Amino acid sequence: MKNIRQIKRIFTSQTTIEGAGVHLQRAFGFAEVPLFDPFLLLDDFRSCNPDHYLKGFPWHPHRGIETITYVLQGDVEHGDSLGNKGTISSGDIQWMTAGSGIIHQEMPKGDQNPCMMGFQLWANLPARDKMMAPRYRDITAADIPEIHLDNGTTIKIICGRLGEVIGPVRDIVIEPEYLDITVPPRTTFEHKTRSGHTVFAYVIEGQGSFSDDRQAVFGNETVVLFEEGESVLVTTGEVRVRFLLIAGKPLGEPVAWRGPIVMNTGEELDIAFSEYARGTFIR
Repeated sequence: MKNIRQIKRIFTSQTTIEGAGVHLQRAFGFAEVPLFDPFLLLDDFRSCNPDHYLKGFPWHPHRGIETITYVLQGDVEHGDSLGNKGTISSGDIQWMTAGSGIIHQEMPKGDQNPCMMGFQLWANLPARDKMMAPRYRDITAADIPEIHLDNGTTIKIICGRLGEVIGPVRDIVIEPEYLDITVPPRTTFEHKTRSGHTVFAYVIEGQGSFSDDRQAVFGNETVVLFEEGESVLVTTGEVRVRFLLIAGKPLGEPVAWRGPIVMNTGEELDIAFSEYARGTFIR
């Protein structure tokens, strides 16, 4: 019998304000280091009130991390110090490796309703790669494969592999998996996971059970962090559940974190902010 991953911890997202005044739900962040290693933060920005998102995230620096922005509704305009600019639209994802340093802005615009729905995940970089050259991977909705299982479950593969289908984001140092999964009512879904990897689910719609005992049911804006095991088991009742399933290889390194910069030591943080103040941050 397979070793089903049991629930290690449950978190409920907390309301916070970031950027120039963006109201969002923080699923996990600084207080949860190193539980989610190699992941640092997951923010949920869903709102139909433009006052809660239009002020956006004006120009700010990043170093030592990767930011993964997944938009499900509305548009996010972006630009950076390398001259890149564009729009992340419904169903698109942007995987940005800040590496040695980048200064950018992200400005949510919503849609005609006017609603905005998206998620930003921060992934840590190992010490050996923190000063790598910055890069962008802009993936459109059309580039993300979607699998339909016989039991009605649908899976969008942003990063990772299911059978012969591989997601468009590849060659990431933490060997991540990022899936958008919808399980229909009265259905059981099991997904094999890699040994030794951190695995968690973030529920974004409906509700479901995330363990083989089926005792607890979790709904919208809940994070389920799993213990070690071979697979994740999800069961639904009278309503479907949609969740992000995210996994990655832990780094096991010290984390020194201040604002938008994450390094391994306080001295490295001091250097980064000193360079930013002097205008020498960009390599």
